[in-house]
Amino acid sequence: MSPYDFPTISSELGRSPEAAIDRNYYSRGAFVPPLPAIDGIDVNRLVREFGSPLFVFSERDLRAKARRAKEAFGSRYKKSAFAWSYKTNYLNAICRIFHTEGWLAEVVSDFEYEKARALGNPGKDIIFNGPHKPRAVLERALAEGALVHIDNWDELNLIEELARSLKKPVDVGIRVWLDCGIRPIWTKFGFALANGEAAHAAARVIKNPKLNLHTIHTHIGTYILAPEAYRTATQNLVALREQLLLEHDHLVPCLNLGGGIPSNSLLHGMAKPAEHVIHPIEDYAEAITGVLNNLPENRKPWLRMEMGRHLVDEAGYLLTSVVAMKGHDRPTPTTTDLSARTAKEWLLLQEDSKRGIVVDVGVNFLYTAAWFEIGVWPARLVNTPAIPTRLYGNLCMAIDVIRETVDLPTLDVGDVLTLHPVGAYNFTQSMQFIDYRPAVVLIADNGKPELIRRREILADINGPELLPARLARKT
Repeated sequence: MSPYDFPTISSELGRSPEAAIDRNYYSRGAFVPPLPAIDGIDVNRLVREFGSPLFVFSERDLRAKARRAKEAFGSRYKKSAFAWSYKTNYLNAICRIFHTEGWLAEVVSDFEYEKARALGNPGKDIIFNGPHKPRAVLERALAEGALVHIDNWDELNLIEELARSLKKPVDVGIRVWLDCGIRPIWTKFGFALANGEAAHAAARVIKNPKLNLHTIHTHIGTYILAPEAYRTATQNLVALREQLLLEHDHLVPCLNLGGGIPSNSLLHGMAKPAEHVIHPIEDYAEAITGVLNNLPENRKPWLRMEMGRHLVDEAGYLLTSVVAMKGHDRPTPTTTDLSARTAKEWLLLQEDSKRGIVVDVGVNFLYTAAWFEIGVWPARLVNTPAIPTRLYGNLCMAIDVIRETVDLPTLDVGDVLTLHPVGAYNFTQSMQFIDYRPAVVLIADNGKPELIRRREILADINGPELLPARLARKT
């Protein structure tokens, strides 16, 4: 045996990247860059005018993302169409912006279907997905000409029953799940491709004189970092389409590749910056359209995409105010003129009582904080060393931690922080828990801030409740 032992990292130096970085004063930079404005509007002004916390959306960014996505696919494949995923953010103003950009509505529930219709979308401009579509809304959707993507055998049975009373055949789609190398595989949704289930379901639709198989649809997952997975999915759908043509003489008019294209956000533990991890939208478009462009011209289907996160996430900000400081067991240096050694020693002393900041918003409004490393920027430039900080929410819950560790300078109570990106899923999945949901502001193309949802009040929460007379307070 060799007398030589491999070197090991001592416990003093630490094994995690954060432990090592905490011992290098200069690794954190001289200061944290501020984010003083959104689309030219001062964030402190927004808080003064609309309150804190406050969701803010950029119309300029929403429209730019929608147009770039359409250009990425449309310039490569002319027969492309697009639908906005309501579940990602169903605020009326947000949905209307995408509809004015020519995007259809993609919904997954009776609530979302009703919302899309209330916003003026005719049935023919609605794609209806999801594993559960109640009978009443399914009957309405078929009658109004919405394109229902059939998810399972029970739903197919119900659609066949409802279609009998319709005066003319209706267009429908089928949803397919397949293995394209992404884990986990979303087996919850649709019919299996590999074992022939999807082909069997499609054949049954084709043989029904009341139904017309318009679309084969798949949605392979969310936050998909590999464009090549979409190439594989497209190849599989094309193969199924060719099989149906050969066996049933039916050429399916449309292939729908769903969504799942990521925004420039990072999962916890990912290396920065996001641009080094996230492929541009053009790479996804190339992967999908490259397959379709190999087909003969008279066999090319319509391509539909259903997007959400990619379009709205980076357009959304959450402004929040510092309400308390925690963990100051040792005095903060009164000067920034520290030697590198002194600064490192001071940082080391903070490890057993990491500094904490409490803000006036909690994880009940930040659903994605569990998975994504949401960026945090102060509204003003603070020229003090960046210190490892735990960012706490305002809930009376120990698990209410927005960021376990984020480098921030010394801040004061009342300072405004901007959390970004937060536009996807956070508002739609927010909960009225302990606190009212905040107001939402849209910064219009002309730079004017517009209130698109007011802050909740008690009447909004109490509205659906019924108090039995026996429990009413006696005056």
